[in-house]
Amino acid sequence: MRIAVTSTGPGLDDGVDPRFGRCAYFVIVDPDTMVLEAIQNPNLALGGGAGIQSAQLMADKQVEVVLTGNCGPNAFRTLEAAGIQVLVGVRGTVREAAEQFKAGAFSEAAGPNVAGHFGIGAGAPSAGGMTPPGAAQGTGGGFAPGMGGGMGGGMGRGMGGGRGMGRGMGMGRGMGMGRGMGAGAMGPTPGFAPPTPAAMPPGPGVPPSPEGELEMLKAQAQAFQEQVQAINARVREIEEGGASALVVAVDADKCTACGACEEVCSAGAITVEKTVRIEGGRCTGCGDCVVECPEGALSLVKR
Repeated sequence: MRIAVTSTGPGLDDGVDPRFGRCAYFVIVDPDTMVLEAIQNPNLALGGGAGIQSAQLMADKQVEVVLTGNCGPNAFRTLEAAGIQVLVGVRGTVREAAEQFKAGAFSEAAGPNVAGHFGIGAGAPSAGGMTPPGAAQGTGGGFAPGMGGGMGGGMGRGMGGGRGMGRGMGMGRGMGMGRGMGAGAMGPTPGFAPPTPAAMPPGPGVPPSPEGELEMLKAQAQAFQEQVQAINARVREIEEGGASALVVAVDADKCTACGACEEVCSAGAITVEKTVRIEGGRCTGCGDCVVECPEGALSLVKR
């Protein structure tokens, strides 16, 4: 059996990430042998559709059960369509989660346990359920392990902090570069190393030194580079692996033929006349049209 645990890191002793679509890693484990495959989440920085894309990734990886802290409606529907069991409320380390699953400690979730877009902005709690001390917060409300009085986007593995160059809490101009998502573990988690004293800002109201800002920018650049590498690896995997496990289906009763889905389909698999027509051979199952449909007429189903 292949189970996937949302994780803050690639190892068995890393903590369970409470987010599904925007977790840092998916650790796929055989609970009998504890042999694992760690996948850095290429969807972490997506502004929308991260849950659907991550569920698609789980289907392509032939995962049978997902263990996570929380799962939103779009991700849950996609996982359910793929025949993947969802277990929520999972805590502890990846190893502990796998062992508890093997012991039958979890029950299958009947539905999503959080609202859509959980994990963007202030909606995502830390592993302990509270905003971590010193967490930085930008205009989008996202937070990441921060730098003392708060630096907008945090540093190290944290990249959250609002849209564009959001204003931080304690240091004037923040340095958040994403869309309000934390790109790393939130809250005190195993494996997170806080910044060294040399990288800490001098105090609230005082701008960072050029050396401190340079170190922060280098850390952000490294984190973005790792995300790009993970996304490129996923692109190659899809191109080499052929058709995805899921394909888009349309509910004709809800469809108004507005054309929004055709506009966002990068594969050219959708045409709209009096109704939506989907060419299954060209559909990649990316889920962009599902996110864009204003009527909720599209969904991902097994091929």
